[in-house]
Amino acid sequence: MSEFNQQALQTRLQQGLEAMALEIAPEIREKLLHYLALVHKWNKVHNLTAVRAPEDMVTLHLLDSLAVLPHIKAERLLDVGSGAGLPGIPLALCLPELKVTVLDSSHKKASFMRQAKAELAIANLEVVCDRVEQFKPEALYDVIISRAFSDLNQFTGLTRHLCKPQGQWLAMKGVHPYDELAQINIKPERIVPLTVAGLDAQRHLIFLPFNPQDTHHENTRSKAA
Repeated sequence: MSEFNQQALQTRLQQGLEAMALEIAPEIREKLLHYLALVHKWNKVHNLTAVRAPEDMVTLHLLDSLAVLPHIKAERLLDVGSGAGLPGIPLALCLPELKVTVLDSSHKKASFMRQAKAELAIANLEVVCDRVEQFKPEALYDVIISRAFSDLNQFTGLTRHLCKPQGQWLAMKGVHPYDELAQINIKPERIVPLTVAGLDAQRHLIFLPFNPQDTHHENTRSKAA
């Protein structure tokens, strides 16, 4: 199934959502597949993602992103290093009351996300093309999420100026990041193993609380590094 077989992909998505106990309305499932079709189309020219087969995209893009859905409790969410819009665009589609900003420094990826926003009429989505350390939003965020950062210290350090007091970071990880957690001055609130239907690999969601009082200490560590 190398081409975009809508019916087969719809079945795969529905079975995956049922296995993960996620109830998504039919019209939203349709938009999720429309979004996936856009990724597949743009990928042929612009290399948005290394995942090429549409059936793999259902698992590695949609279901992997939606695994965090039950844990999103926020009014404003920032997805840093969003790439093709993951997990931000699936979350924005499924949570229309959530204000989602997707941020990436790549112009081609930001152009794709703007096209997806327009075609899918995602009113609660903002697309920003900028370097995260230079981004100055009008309002701060309750939750900052990313599955792009390989280093927790870098993730929290570069986005500290964007987080509300008493906000939190959500880091989407594969195996439990023991070494990374040992390198940061933030104790996780919790670490939740995630199950992604069809994926035989570990996934974890790391909840890191934001404490404004740690700012000076973190900045000192950053300059010393």
